[in-house]
Amino acid sequence: MRISRSWLAEWLPELELDAQALGDRLTMAGLELDALETAAPPCTGVVVGRVLSVEQHPDADRLRVCRVDDGSDRPQQVVCGAPNVFAGMLAPYARLGAVLPGGLKIKKAKLRGMESYGMLCSEAELGLAESSDGLMQLPEEAPIGQDIREYLGLDDAVLELDLTPNRADCLSMLGVARESALLTGSKLVSREIDAVQPQCDEIFPVVVDAVDACPRYAGRVVRGVRAGARAPLWMRERLRRAGVRSISAPVDVTNYVMLELGQPMHAFDLAKLSEGIRVRVAEDGERLVLIDGQEVTVSGGTLLITDASGPLAIAGIMGGAASAVSDATTDLFLESAYFDPQTISGRARTLGLHTDSSHRYERGVDPSLQLTALERATELLTQIAGGHPGPITEVCANARMPRREAVLLRRERIAHLLGLAFEDAQVSTILSGLGCAVEAVEIGWRVVPPAHRFDLSIEADLIEELARVRGYETIPERRVAVRSAIERRSEAQLATSRLRETLRVLEYQEAITYSFISADSARLFAPQAVPIELANPLSAELAVMRPSLWPGLIAALNHNRKRQSPRGRLFETGLSFLHAADELLQQRMLAGAAYGNAYPEQWGLQGRALDFFDIKGDVEAVLKRAGVQADFVAHEHPALHPGQSARVIVDDKPVGWIGMLHPELEGRLGLGCAVGLFELELAAITRGRVPVFEPVSRFPALRRDLALIVADDVQAGEVMRAMRALEIPEMQDVHLFDVYVGKGVDEGYKSLAFGLIFQGFSSSLTDREVEAILSRIMDELDRRFGARPRG
Repeated sequence: MRISRSWLAEWLPELELDAQALGDRLTMAGLELDALETAAPPCTGVVVGRVLSVEQHPDADRLRVCRVDDGSDRPQQVVCGAPNVFAGMLAPYARLGAVLPGGLKIKKAKLRGMESYGMLCSEAELGLAESSDGLMQLPEEAPIGQDIREYLGLDDAVLELDLTPNRADCLSMLGVARESALLTGSKLVSREIDAVQPQCDEIFPVVVDAVDACPRYAGRVVRGVRAGARAPLWMRERLRRAGVRSISAPVDVTNYVMLELGQPMHAFDLAKLSEGIRVRVAEDGERLVLIDGQEVTVSGGTLLITDASGPLAIAGIMGGAASAVSDATTDLFLESAYFDPQTISGRARTLGLHTDSSHRYERGVDPSLQLTALERATELLTQIAGGHPGPITEVCANARMPRREAVLLRRERIAHLLGLAFEDAQVSTILSGLGCAVEAVEIGWRVVPPAHRFDLSIEADLIEELARVRGYETIPERRVAVRSAIERRSEAQLATSRLRETLRVLEYQEAITYSFISADSARLFAPQAVPIELANPLSAELAVMRPSLWPGLIAALNHNRKRQSPRGRLFETGLSFLHAADELLQQRMLAGAAYGNAYPEQWGLQGRALDFFDIKGDVEAVLKRAGVQADFVAHEHPALHPGQSARVIVDDKPVGWIGMLHPELEGRLGLGCAVGLFELELAAITRGRVPVFEPVSRFPALRRDLALIVADDVQAGEVMRAMRALEIPEMQDVHLFDVYVGKGVDEGYKSLAFGLIFQGFSSSLTDREVEAILSRIMDELDRRFGARPRG
C-alpha cells in the first residue's frame, strides 16, 4: 500500500512526524515500511508557463514556434513538437539552466534555424509517467511562474507499506490514518459523507441468488455522465502516487474511493446491461472476456455478476469487456457490494489474475462501508463528469452479514501474557482508539471489535493490540519458566540434528524446498501415488503436495549445476504427503541428492564420477550414526536406474530407497549428469537401540577368508544376512572384500570373497573350533544358495 504523506495530512492535520519517523513508528507496530521516496524524481528550474501564441515552424511541419509567459519580464521563444500545444495552454516550462530528471540540462538551442529558449514539458519528461502523447496540461488556476515542484507538491513523501494479510483495514488512506492517529496521539479528522439527493427516479433491478457469498449488494443509476471527461489533476496525482494509472473519470473515481475508504467498486455502462443485475454462482464452463482483453473459463462455485445476456463480471475480481465504460458512455450503473472473503479467496489466482479488488476482498472489506462508498463516488463523479443520480438500490440479507461478538478481556491475563501491567484507563483508551466498543466489567472489559478489524476475535488478539500500540520495546525482558512442548525421546532415540551433522561431514549441504510441486513432477517420481491436489494453488508449478522430497532437491541441484557448480550434495528433512486409506499420511523424511565427482578435485586421487556405492556408503554412515542395522535389497523404483536401486530394510520393514536417477528422467529434466538419491523415513532410523557395555575379549581374534561360487543373481547382502542369521557368538564381523567374474569361474556364476573375524571370550579359539564354525556356515549357504567353495 502506497501512502502519500500530503494526502494523509488531510486526515491528520496535527501530525508532526516526518515521513521517516512515521514509517519507523508504523514498522514497530507491525505495518512494515518497505520503501520511502518522493512523489517525483528531482528536477530544478521548471515553472508554470502559459503559451501566448503558436505559429508553424517555417522549415518543419511537425514543429511549432511558441511564445511562453513564464512570469518573467518578457515572453520566451520555444520551439515545440508536441501535437497538443495551443495558445492559452498552461504547461510546465523548463527555463534555460533547468535540470530535468535523468540529469538533462536545458540549454539554448537552434532547431531548423529557429532559436529555442527552454522547453515545454510532458509528464514523462518530469518523471510523472512512463510515456506521454503530449504536453502536460495544467489547470487554469495554476499560478504562472511558480515552481512546478511547489505547485504540484512533488516533494511529497510516499511511504510504501508491506501489510500482513490480517491487516486489510489498512489497505486505504482511512485505515492508515486511523492507525497513525492511534500510534501518534494525533487527532483524526472524521469526514462526513452526505447522501447525494436523487435527481431522477430511475432504478436498475438487482437480484441476489447467492446471499451467503454476497449478503449486501448496492447500486445506483447515474444518467447523463460525460464518461470521457478527465479527472482533475489533484485526483490523477493522488492515484499516480498510489501506483494507479488514470484512465477516465468513472474509473478514476471508483479507484479513488477504493484507495480513500477501502471499498472496491465497479462502474457498468448502463446501455450495455439487459433487464437487471443478478448475482449468482457460475456453472462449469461459463466464459467471459475481461476488460483486459483475455477470455477466461470459470469453474463452478465462482461468484458472477450477470444480467439476462450472461456474465458481466467476476465478482470481486474484474469486470467484463462487454459492459465496460468507454468515452461514449452516457449512463452508468455504479456497484458497491460486500462479498464473503472465503468465496473470493483463491479465485483470482486460479484464473491467473491479481487485482486491487481481489486483494482487498480476499482479506476482508468493512461490511458497513458499501453505502458510504457509493455516496462518496456519486458525489465525486457528478462534480467531475456531471450526471443525474437515481436512488440507491440495496439488497441486504442482514442475517448473513458478519457479526462481531463480544470478547472478554481479563486484567490478569494481560499481565500473564505480556509480563507488565496496564492501567485501566490506558486499556480503555487503546481499545477505544482501535474503534472497539468497550464496557468495564468486574474482572476486566467486555470488548466488541469494530467491523473493519476482522483479525480481532479472541482475547489474545486484544492483548496483542495493547502491546503493539504501547510499543513492543516497552515489554520487559525476563526469564519465564516454560514446560517443554517437545515430545520426550527415549534413550534409544537419536536427535535428527545428529544425522544432519553426519551429512554435513560428508559434504552435504542442507536445503529447504517447497512442499508443493507440479503434478507432472509428482507423476515422474511417484507414478503409483495419487497426488494430493491443492484447492487454491499459487500456480501450476505448485499444484500438489509432494509425495517425495526428491523433486525439490533435484531442481535445486540442477539450478546449481547450470550455474557452473561441477559437484553438489544436498539433503533435506521434511514431510512427504500420501493418501492412505482415505486419510492424509504425513511422513517425516530424510532425503539426499548428489552429482559430480565422487571426491573433490585433487592430485592424490584420480577423478571418477559418483556411483551407486558412493550413495550407499553415505547412507550407511548415517545409519551407523543412528545405531541402526539395515539391509539393502535390490528392488526397482520407477524413478531409479534399473539395476542400480535398492530398498533400505530395517527390522524386516522397508524404510526407504537408495539408487541412481533413471537415465530417462535425467534426459527429461535436462540434468546432463548422473544423480544419486536416497530417501529414508526419519521415525524408523532415529529409533535406535540403547548401547550396552560389552567387555573387550582378552583373547586374540582370528580371520578367515571365505571365497564362494554362487549364481549371478545371488546378492552378496543376502549371503551376509544368512551368515549373521546363524547368530554364532564367536563370529564378530563379516564383510565382503572381493567380487570376481572371469577366468576360472563358469559363465552365469560369480565369486564372492568374505572376510570373517572370530574371537572367543572365555578362551582362545582353536583351528578345529573355527573349522567347525566354517563348516556350519558352508552347510547353511549351500542349502540357501547352492554355494560352493572356490577352489
